[in-house]
Amino acid sequence: MAAILRLLLILTLMAIALALMTACSAKEKEAEPVVPVQIVAVEKGVVEQKVTADAVLFPVAQSAIVPKISAPVKNFLVNRGSRVHAGQLLAVLENRDLAAAAQENKGAYDQAEATYTATTASDLPQEMQKAQLDAQAAKQAAEAQEKIYASRKDLFEQGALPRKELDQAGVDVTNARNQYELATKHLEALNAVGKQQMLKSARGQLESAQGKYSGATAQFSYSEIRSPISGVVTERPLYPGEMAAAGTPLLTVMDISQVVARAHIPQQSAALLKVGDKAEVSVAGMEKPFPAKVTVVSPALDPNSTTVEVWVQAKNTGAQLKPGTSVQVSMVARSVPDALTIPAAALLTDQGITSVMVAGADGHAHKKPVKVGIRDNDRVQIVEGLQLEDKVVALGTYGLPDNTKITAAEAAPEGKSEAKDEKD
Repeated sequence: MAAILRLLLILTLMAIALALMTACSAKEKEAEPVVPVQIVAVEKGVVEQKVTADAVLFPVAQSAIVPKISAPVKNFLVNRGSRVHAGQLLAVLENRDLAAAAQENKGAYDQAEATYTATTASDLPQEMQKAQLDAQAAKQAAEAQEKIYASRKDLFEQGALPRKELDQAGVDVTNARNQYELATKHLEALNAVGKQQMLKSARGQLESAQGKYSGATAQFSYSEIRSPISGVVTERPLYPGEMAAAGTPLLTVMDISQVVARAHIPQQSAALLKVGDKAEVSVAGMEKPFPAKVTVVSPALDPNSTTVEVWVQAKNTGAQLKPGTSVQVSMVARSVPDALTIPAAALLTDQGITSVMVAGADGHAHKKPVKVGIRDNDRVQIVEGLQLEDKVVALGTYGLPDNTKITAAEAAPEGKSEAKDEKD
């Protein structure tokens, strides 16, 4: 009987212990913490790798117009801010002496031209014709003297003519032949050398007069200051009547229809860029950036800063961008069209390993390593580790243990949290 009572007592104690253990286990389960977090889905979209840098704006073209002569300014035809086109007359320097010199040299040129025309059309042909007639006459005279000599020789042989007259006839023949030879050589000289030299001399005088006239005309043209480009007058340091010095800028014209942002960026970042890449120019105080494109990637490093100079060109609609302004440029080095992305705030880094907290179907957060790619502002590309249907913890991951029970927290309306904080 006592044994039965002891057995019943033991069974009762075991039942009580089992009940206590079950109650404690249930209490522990009820006490498991639930952490509110912000959960977002993995998205697919375009992600761009960008290179950003500070830059300074320059006009797409600029010309500091420098006069080639020193003279007082007669008058200006434009003011600072005037829009001008290429070839437009901007200013005139005192040029009365230059105009007189040009007119004088024009007269000398006209005279040389007339002399050249007369030489080629009149004098030279007459001299050539005279030489031809002289040679003809000398030839006829030589032939006539030869006939006379032959006739007197026959008479001398017959004894009807004295020796003295025969010898005189021989002398006359020799003289006639010499005259004919001289006339022939003179004609040949005119044909071979004289004609060319006379023409060359006349042409040389004409070219000399033409060169002096062109020089005087050029000097006169230097007194008229014209714009080499289209743009806006940005500098005009002198007033009419003041001396314009050769080599000192008289006017500055800028083409600001487009601007160029020049940036110096590290060599590693510059290696990602190429001419034609899309870009944007952002200016402090302006809401929207200006679309642009990369036009120059310097092939050499700046020896002073060991950086690469990159030019980004943008249209300047409405002349909103001012040369000399400090801006920020953002250049698209690479673009991935169908990339899986998550907020950058969802990433965790521990001992060089990058991971995220995946919101599982069981209501718990599971730590999962991932491989990241391009970072685009507040989003980052996930190359390995996640699928499109996955959801990750975007906010609240700091200090969150693995396999923690989580719940999606509703985002507070804007202004409520701030008002609550002020009230507290």
